[in-house]
Amino acid sequence: MRFILLVVAFGCLTIPVCAQKKQSDKNPAAFDSYIKTALGIWKTPGMSVVVVKDGRVVFQHAYGVRNMHHPEPYTTQTLSTCASTTKAMTAVCMGILVDQGKLNWTDKVIKYLPEFRIGDPLVTAELTVQDLFTHNAGLGNADNLWVWGYDRSEILRRMQFIPPAYSLRGGFIYQNIMYIAAGELIKAVSGQTWDQFITTHIFTALGMTNTFADHSAIPAGADQTTAHYPDKDSIKTIPYLYTDNIGAAGGVWSCSEDMGKWLLCLLDSTKFNGGRLLKPATYAAMLTPHSIAPLSMYPALDIEKPHWFTYGLGWFQRDYRGEMLQFHTGSLAGLTAIAALIPEKKFGVYVFGNLDHAELRHAMMYRAIDNWVFGDTPRDWSQELYTHYKQLSDEEDKKEDEELAKRISGTQPGFALDAATGKYTSALYGDITISQQNGSLQVAAPHDIKLVLSHWHNNVFRGDYNNWWYGHPWVQFLTDMQSKPKSVTIGGIQYNKQETQ
Repeated sequence: MRFILLVVAFGCLTIPVCAQKKQSDKNPAAFDSYIKTALGIWKTPGMSVVVVKDGRVVFQHAYGVRNMHHPEPYTTQTLSTCASTTKAMTAVCMGILVDQGKLNWTDKVIKYLPEFRIGDPLVTAELTVQDLFTHNAGLGNADNLWVWGYDRSEILRRMQFIPPAYSLRGGFIYQNIMYIAAGELIKAVSGQTWDQFITTHIFTALGMTNTFADHSAIPAGADQTTAHYPDKDSIKTIPYLYTDNIGAAGGVWSCSEDMGKWLLCLLDSTKFNGGRLLKPATYAAMLTPHSIAPLSMYPALDIEKPHWFTYGLGWFQRDYRGEMLQFHTGSLAGLTAIAALIPEKKFGVYVFGNLDHAELRHAMMYRAIDNWVFGDTPRDWSQELYTHYKQLSDEEDKKEDEELAKRISGTQPGFALDAATGKYTSALYGDITISQQNGSLQVAAPHDIKLVLSHWHNNVFRGDYNNWWYGHPWVQFLTDMQSKPKSVTIGGIQYNKQETQ
C-alpha cells in the first residue's frame, strides 16, 4: 500500500509539530491541540477520543467529519465500529455465565457445543472454554470465512476443515473465528443470541443507549461514520460490507460517550450503579496473562520495545514505563479503534478513527498515558510513529516493486482460457466459479465478491477485486498431465476444480 504524503486538514489544524514540553500538559486544551496537529499529519478525516481517570471522564472530544465529502461533523455520539475491541466485551459476557455457575473456564467446549469440530480430533476433545479467547488453540487464521459472508452456524461447521498450524497452547496466531465460536457457545448456554446477551447484560446495564451489537441494528438516519481507505496518494470512501456474522469477534458499534461508560465500569472492577458485571476473581482472570504474544503483532512496538507482551481474555498486555498496560486495537476496512487500561492507575482511553489503519490511535494512547498517568509528555508519539510507519511502507513498496520486476515477459498460459472455466471448491472456504468474459478470466466468490484476472506470466495471474481495497492477489493455476487446470490458488488458498458430468 502506498504511503500517502499529501497532508489534508479535513477541518483540523495542520500547523507544524511544536517542540515537545518536558513538563505536564494535563490541561485538556494542550491535549486537544496536540490531537488537532496530529490529525493533519495522519490525514484522518474524523476521530473521537475519551479519557477517564480516577472514576470520571477527564477528556472527551471529537474532530473532523464523518465523511470527507460532506460537512457533517464527527461528534462524541458518532457511531463507529469497535471491531476487535468487542472481544473484551465477549469475554465479560462469558465471565458473567461463569459467575452464574452455568459453566467453567476449564470446561470442554464440546460439553456445550457437541457439534463443534476443528481439524485435529484430539484438540477438539481437549479444547476448553478459555482456549476460545487466547489465540493459542493451534488454529491458523481463517478470516475469509466471515469475509466470504457465511453465517455464524456455517462458520462453526466449517471450522472442522481448518488444519492445525501448531500444537494446542504451543504457539500464538491471532484470529477471529474462535471468538465467533465463543458467541455461539454463549447462545447455547444462555438461550440468548450473543447479540441479545451483550445488549441485556452490558449495554442496558451500563446505560450504553447508543451502542449496538451489530451494524444492522443501527436505526436509519443515525449519526454514524463513513469508512475511508488510502489509495496511493489519495483517500477514498468505501462502503461498510460486513454482515452480522462477525458478532462476538468484532461486531459492536458505539460512540465515545458510551465507551467512556464502558471504561469507567472496567476500571472499577466492573462495578456500576446497582451492581457489578463480574465477581472480583473473574474480573482478575480477564486481565491475567494467559498466552505469550509475538511482538511482531504491532509494528508500533518496534520503537517502544516492551520487556514482555502477552494476551489475557480479550486484552493484549505489556509493560509501559513500569506499569502494566492492557490494550486492544480494532480494525475493519476503513475504520479503526483502540482501547487501553492501566487499572492500577484508574486510567483508561478509547479512540475511534475513520481512516484504515491510521496508527494515530497508538500515538493518542501513549500521549494520553504520558499526560494523565505520568504527568509529562517526553515524546512526540505522533511524529515518531508516523515516521516509523512511513519507513515500513516505503520498505513494503520497495519489496513489491522488486517482486513485480521479476515478471517473465513474452509468456502465455499453458492452457486455453476456456479450459480454466468451471466450478472450483475448497472444503474450508466453499465454492468459487471461474468464467471467461471479455477475453479475461473472472472469479465469482461468495458474498458477491468478484475478481478479474490479468495474465502475469506462465500460469500466474494477478487479480483485481471488485472491492478494490481488498488488494491484488496472486493467482496460480496448476495443470494435469493434459495441461488442463486442475486447481487454482488465490492468495494462498487452494481450490480444486470439479469435474463436469
